[in-house]
Amino acid sequence: MKLLLRVVIVSLLLSALSARAGDLEDGLAAYVKQKYSLALQKFRSAADQGSPNAQFCLGVMYGLGQGVAADPVVALRWYRLAAQQGLAVAQHNVGNAYAAGLGVKQDSAQAVGWYKLAATQGFAAAQFALGNAYLKGEGAEQDVEEASSWYKMSAVQGYALAQFALGSLYDSGKGEVHDPAEAVYWYTLAARQGDPDAQLSLANAYRKGQGIERDDAEAAHWYTLSAEQGLAAAQFNLGVSYALGQGAAQDAAEAVRWYKMAAVQGHVPAQVNLGLSYFEGRGVAKDNIRASMWLQLAAASGDKDAALNAELVARQMTPPQLEEAQRLARDWQARKARAAR
Repeated sequence: MKLLLRVVIVSLLLSALSARAGDLEDGLAAYVKQKYSLALQKFRSAADQGSPNAQFCLGVMYGLGQGVAADPVVALRWYRLAAQQGLAVAQHNVGNAYAAGLGVKQDSAQAVGWYKLAATQGFAAAQFALGNAYLKGEGAEQDVEEASSWYKMSAVQGYALAQFALGSLYDSGKGEVHDPAEAVYWYTLAARQGDPDAQLSLANAYRKGQGIERDDAEAAHWYTLSAEQGLAAAQFNLGVSYALGQGAAQDAAEAVRWYKMAAVQGHVPAQVNLGLSYFEGRGVAKDNIRASMWLQLAAASGDKDAALNAELVARQMTPPQLEEAQRLARDWQARKARAAR
């Protein structure tokens, strides 16, 4: 969201370059140079004269805490003034405020109302948000076909999140005819823009040969791009690629490296594979305590195979070793719980 807001402000600056100099243009120039105090001064002057773009920019600065203490209530006030003048991006942000309860009581129906105002003006992010609302039945009656319609309007404008969402509908057949090839088309567009979920889905399509010819090398390529952005499922699948030598040179140590990244995020299959790697000494030094720890964590999530493997490892451990593994598992769970707060 922060990136989207900055892109909007930069685009406003570019559109203003040919305009006569004024407070809005001076404020935009100062903002891009991160001279936030001057930008605030210029935006306020222009906003007081009724400029919706300046009002929007003030909303951004109060929302992000740029040059001023972050204040979602004040941010919303400026967004609303700009939105009431018909500025689509401001209408979208008012919708976001209602959807998330930022500066106002959460109200999904109000959010949908503001999203519609922006979406009917062709604002792609609002069209995507409106699609989500219809898909989930939040603030509007659930209607998958209506969701698909708004996703398409956004997707054809190049909005990556909508392209992924539309691909997912074709993949699942919800609201669309089940069409794996069409799903791959939309996944590819979003993946090329760097969307990690689309990259993962595209990699899965290549690995399974669904909607496109199977290609393990392409699968590993897209898993890598997604995994490098921190997506746990992609990290796990990339680990599998290295473990089996599918689309990448077989490398047990590299497999373990990716399993670890996914496992620390709580990805259960990665925890299982990491535990077994420690138990078998595959790609890492054999360590029954670490093996037991990761298998216990996976078992605690309800994985029956992990529970069986944890019992197998436990039979080969001394009571002190098992106690240490249990302590490590408890400590890991406690750290994760604290981080989630």
